Formats: sequence, C-alpha cells, structure tokens
Amino acid sequence: MQDNVGRTFAQKALERASGEKDLQPGQIVDAFPDLYMSHTASWRCIRTLERMGVDELYDVDRIAMVMDHIAPADNAKTAGYHALCRDFADRMGVRNFFDVNAGIAHVVLMERGLIKPGELIIGTDSHSTIYGALGALGTGVGFSEITATWVTGKLWMKVPESIKVEVDGPLPRGTYPKDVMLKLIGDLGADGATYCSVEFHGTYVEQMSVSERMTLCNLAMEMGAKNAFVPPDEITLSYLDDAGADRASYDVLLPDPDAQYRQVERVAGSSLLPQVAVPHNVDNVVGVDQVAGTKVDQVFIGSCANAKYDDLVIAAEVLAGKKVAPGVRLIVTPASAKIMAKAASDGIVTTLLEAGATITNPGCGACAGSGGAMADGEVTFSTANRNFQGRMGSYQSSIYLGSPATAAASAIRGVISNPQELLA
Repeated sequence: MQDNVGRTFAQKALERASGEKDLQPGQIVDAFPDLYMSHTASWRCIRTLERMGVDELYDVDRIAMVMDHIAPADNAKTAGYHALCRDFADRMGVRNFFDVNAGIAHVVLMERGLIKPGELIIGTDSHSTIYGALGALGTGVGFSEITATWVTGKLWMKVPESIKVEVDGPLPRGTYPKDVMLKLIGDLGADGATYCSVEFHGTYVEQMSVSERMTLCNLAMEMGAKNAFVPPDEITLSYLDDAGADRASYDVLLPDPDAQYRQVERVAGSSLLPQVAVPHNVDNVVGVDQVAGTKVDQVFIGSCANAKYDDLVIAAEVLAGKKVAPGVRLIVTPASAKIMAKAASDGIVTTLLEAGATITNPGCGACAGSGGAMADGEVTFSTANRNFQGRMGSYQSSIYLGSPATAAASAIRGVISNPQELLA
C-alpha cells in the first residue's frame, strides 16, 4: 500500500496510540491504551502482580475495574475474589472501581463517559469490541496482557486489515440490529473477520442510536473481529455530552474516503427477516420461520448485546397486556443500574413483571453463568451473544439466540415465534 492512499480507522487509531506514522496492516507496534478494563476476575491480575513483586502502576487512572460477573457473589470463594479486588482498588487509589451494584462493565463505562472517540481501550472480555459504538478502538485481551499494561502502560498490537460493512434500511417492523448482525455472522462465518477491524457504514447505521450501534459492535466479535467501529456523528457526541465527556477531551477519528478495505459487505435491511442462531454456534443462523414452533423452557433477555434500555422497551412492547406461557421462565437482567432505574420509572419493569417475568439485578447474569442454569434437555431462547454448549448449565441443553422481540414473542407462545406476527 502506498503512503498516499487513504487510511482506515484502525490505522489512524493505532498511529495515535503508538505515536508512529504511516502504519500499514500487518505492522506490529507498541501501543499505549487509554483505558484498561478488567471485570470480576481482576483478581487474576492482582495475583499475577503479587507474584511479579511489583507494587507500582503506570497510571492508576487508566485502570477500570467492574464487578459484573457472578455478582453479587454466590459463594464464599467468589466473595473472597471480590474482597481482594475492593482492597486492591482502595489501596492503589483506583477511582474507576464499580462494585456489584453497577452492572455490565461495557455499558457502565460507556454510560459514565469513560469511553471516547479515537481512544484505544483494552479489556478482559472479548466483547470489548462494543466500544466502537462510540468511535473507540476496543479489543479484548488476556489477564496477563492487562497486568503487563498496568505496569508498563503499553502492549504490542498488530495493525489489522479492515472490512467495510454497509447496512441500508429501513428494517421491516419486527427486525432489529440483532437480526442484522446474526445475518452477517451467518453469511461470513465465525472466522470471517478474524483479526480485522470491522467498520459499519450505510444509511441505516447513520440513523441508529448509540445503544443500537453497541449491538453491532458487540456482536462483531462473533465473526472474529479484532475491533469494530461506527463513525462518530452528532448522535455519538450527544450521547457523550449526556455521559459527561467534555468534547475538548477527545478527537474524532474517521476513515479517509479512499481508505483501502480487504472487502466490502452489504446488508439489505429492507428485505431482512428476524434471524435466529441455532445450537451450538453463533454462525449457525436461519430465518426465524425455519425454527418456529420449537418448544422453549426459558427465555433470557440480558447480556451486553441486548439488555440496554431500548431492548427492554422492545420486549415490553411485545409483552404488554400478555402473559408468559405456562411452564416458561422469563428472566430479564438489565445491563446497568441506570438502565434498570429508567425502566422502573418509565413503567417498563412493571409491564415485564405483569407479563410474568423475573427481574434480576443488573449485571451479566445468566450470560456469565450466574443464575438461569438449565437442566438436561431444556431449551433457552436468549438475547445474549453466545449459544455454546454448556454455557447455561447442562451440556445436554440448548440455546437459541435472537432479538428481544423474538425472545418476548417466544416467551408468550412457549415456542420460538416470529415477533412480526404479534406486532402486526
């Protein structure tokens, strides 16, 4: 690639983070992340730090710790891990520490204005790609990488190739960003974007809310993406204003008009139907009508992919005035305390409860194996981002994935159902 050829977002973001110029895909650089996120298992980083005999951190204000997995603690061992994290945060002066009452790390950090356009964010969760919804380069890393970054402030990264995805709308009633992503994942496969930066463009993306963009970027991980990105616009800046992020504190990075992409994918939103990922892989995707009628024992509306405020509103719209089918367990786990409070004040929680839902505390919940486990032979329809065998209890159980609307429709009928039939 020639130096005079336009650059992608990933190239620009890693140039900013490394201080190097004219980076090309495949180059390896020492990058300095702006924020290091670690969730409940931060205890692994702390224990590693202790074994290293190191007690000085590069920049404590770049550390964010969120106790979102298995929260509140469900046994003494987990409680001990939480206590270790609290003590470490207090002793080291970690100001961005969020306890079991806050919610899912990704959503909490974005709500608090800690994720900004152009920044490099690393996290001990593969779905850190979600930060691209605010124009940041977010990527998941291991605990050893986080620990090393705590100490040195840097880690090496390879500049990824980029894939451009153009989504044009409008979407038909009853279809949502989750359907867009399941369709894309099904078409490209679980390894279709391995170590690539996936940029989302198109007329539909331009009018999406930040919450909807979170679903796109979150699920990009399920086709192997290193990071995902939606170009920041006034919708993004307004969200950041509300989150308390000073516009002078960040620089928006946009790909050049002549940026070079490995490939360009297009999704025709106007002809899209509700999609379902069937057991036991996220890229095993079919139209909802192909699995309609499949009995469900449980429905889970939660996870960093689909437990945001608008997701709860969508579910409540389908469930309003109706009841969950006899014998079906509907579990709703809001993504954050702020989301739960808004849903409560707006009557969304009441609608869900009246329909027969169980509302749990904000956090990862059943997606991370905390509650909602299934017995042998049971089936869950879930709005989460993964349906791997054994992820929610028995290895002889099954998980289907879809949108909050499809989940709500399935809870009402007791079988996987097309939400368009209930919304008509």
